Parts: sequence; structure tokens; C-alpha cells
Amino acid sequence: MIPARINQNLRLCAVACIIAFPPGAFAQAPTPLAPATTTSTPQSTGQWLKARAGWQYEWPRDHAIHDGFKSEWWYFTGNLRSAEGKRFGYQLTFFRHGVRLPDAAQARSRFVVNDLKFGHFTVTDADAGEFTFFQRFKRGAFGEAGFGDGLKNPRLAWLGAWDLQLEGDGSFRIQAQEGGHALNLKLTPQKPWAVQGRNGVSQKAEGHDHASHYYSGTRLRSQGTLTSAEKIYAVEGESWFDHEWATNQLTAEQAGWDWFSLQFDDGTELMLYRLRRKDGTLDPASSGSFIAADGTVQHLENSEIEARASKTWHSRKSGADYPIRWNVRIPKLEIAVEVSTPVEHQELVLRPVTYWEGLVDVQGSRATKAVRGHGYLELTGYAGPVVGLSTPEP
Repeated sequence: MIPARINQNLRLCAVACIIAFPPGAFAQAPTPLAPATTTSTPQSTGQWLKARAGWQYEWPRDHAIHDGFKSEWWYFTGNLRSAEGKRFGYQLTFFRHGVRLPDAAQARSRFVVNDLKFGHFTVTDADAGEFTFFQRFKRGAFGEAGFGDGLKNPRLAWLGAWDLQLEGDGSFRIQAQEGGHALNLKLTPQKPWAVQGRNGVSQKAEGHDHASHYYSGTRLRSQGTLTSAEKIYAVEGESWFDHEWATNQLTAEQAGWDWFSLQFDDGTELMLYRLRRKDGTLDPASSGSFIAADGTVQHLENSEIEARASKTWHSRKSGADYPIRWNVRIPKLEIAVEVSTPVEHQELVLRPVTYWEGLVDVQGSRATKAVRGHGYLELTGYAGPVVGLSTPEP
């Protein structure tokens, strides 16, 4: 949802890249590909674009890069099973953090750094109780990493052997290979794209500028192969896709967030995010959405959501205590479910960030009927303060 990846250390890395290589040195259903319009407004004012109400989402255009905004991510998580019934979870995320405003008049060079390109890749072997995570950073010189429009080139994002492509039938192809683990999946949307928030923006704090443009693919049929400990499995299951772009989303008073993406076995989904403040209170901008079986999106305000942690897990590596079991209630929708995980230690201990993200199980009731499901849970800000939540103006 809102990754804790863009912080002060990344900005310092960006400054180092610019010093070393300064500019001038050397909601509708998925449709087949069609001509795309420009994804961002030309930067004549010298400022990054802000998320504003009224954004008109278009696909496949909005699957591609929005380089007029400072940060952006393509976020895939999923629950998979092998032909033998073995259960896996995965995360594959591509991040872009702008360090230089796009400028059509600027001379092009393979050494110019317009944005930082990085990603996270995880594999959870639920049966074995194993969790493996990786991180990649790339400058993107000579085509080793980058972002595309998915049209002239089907690639939307890539970091070496990590790759996201848009197929001609509107599906995605994702691939990653690292340290004896690999992923190769075709992801086919089963429902219309779900636009999050209200009037085209997802609010993250009080004020017009603390928001993002954000949509989700809440149920993608997933088929392909997964390699774990160098053994290849044929797998299938369901994935969730988030694409979000913004400038200056959050505020310095916010300490972290709890994000849920839940897929129920009755064909509905629930997305929630709880924004925690440093004083221990919940930010009123916290919200979510319920997606009906027909794809209809119902926005949920913070006052309509009840989420209480019932169990924590202590990390010996970071010292953090993560709330890994939750009771979630949406009274007006008659939803009452418990969210738990079969693998407690799904913590990514990385530089410059540490957070928990992993597969979860869901069981409870909806509209008086028993319901089960699965999904993913992200917990940030528990292993220390999240630095750089807001992006200062240039």
C-alpha cells in the first residue's frame, strides 16, 4: 500500500547518484492494449505533481509510469499452491523514487539519473515455515533497469532479472530470480480495476497534498512456476496488485501503518489501512474499501472500521513487536473475521528499512454466513521510526 521505502537514506543515495552523474553528463474491466495518452503533465513549473481530485483513470495507460510524480510502486502479493498441495506466498514490488524532474529539453544520456529504481522479492514456504527475502537497487544505466509504457515495449518495470510485463490480453507477466528462488507467473484479472479512495484520490492525511492516486487488481488468477530452495513447482492461486503514485503523501506525525488485503471465498475482497500517529492515536484519514463480487467498490471511512490486534510476535533480529493476529469488524457490512498467519517470522530486515509483510488466513462471517479466505498483511513503523514519510518541496 504505502511502502516505508522512501526515506532519508534513499534521498542521500539519490544525492550521491546525482553528484556522480549530474544532468548533462555523458474503474473498468481490463481491456487489450490500445494507444495510450501521456501519463504525466510536462513539468514547466519545476515542481512535482500532486494527487488531485478528479483524476480520470484509463487502462492500460495507468499501468505505466507517471514520472511527473515523485514516488510510485507496482506491488504484487499472492497465495499459491503447488500441484502437490504445497502452499506458498510471494511478494514482488517495483519502486520508483524521483530525484530529477522530467525535462524533455534536457539532453539525453545513459548516465543521467532521473529516479532511483529498487524492489523487494519474498517467498514464503508455509508448509516448511520458511521465509526468504531479497532487495535490489539499480541506477538503470544502459537498460539494466527502468520503467516503460507497456505499449511500444511490453515491459512496465524491470530490475535486471526481475521483470513486469503487460500482455496483449490485459494480463501481467511477472518474473524474478534471486538466490535459488524464482517466480514466473501469468496474472489474469478476474474483476474490474478497483479505484481506491474518493473522487480519484486516496487520502493519507489532512490537507489536499497528502494523498495519492491508487487502484488495485483485487483478484488475479495466478498460474506458473515458483522455485524454492532450487526446486521448481508448478503453482496456481490468487494475487493482489496495487499501483500507487504520489508526491508528499504523509506527514511527519505519522509513525507507520497496518495494511490488509483480504480475499474472501465468496468472491469479495476487503482492503484496509490504519495510519498510526506517533502519539499512539489513529489518524482519521485511515480508511479502506469493500469490493463486491461484481466489482463494485464501496469506500469505508475510519469510523466504519474496527480492527484490534490479539497477538504479537517478537523479532529477535530487530527487537520489534508486530501485531500478527487481528479481529476485524465492519458492522454495516456484517463482516466479522479473524486474520492470522501460518508463518510468524515474515519480517524483511533490510537497509534502510525493516518491516513485516506476509501471507495471512481469514475466517469468520459476512452477512451471517461463514466465510474464509486469505490475503496479505503489511506492518511498518514497529522496528523504529519511519523517516521521511513526507517529501519536502524542491
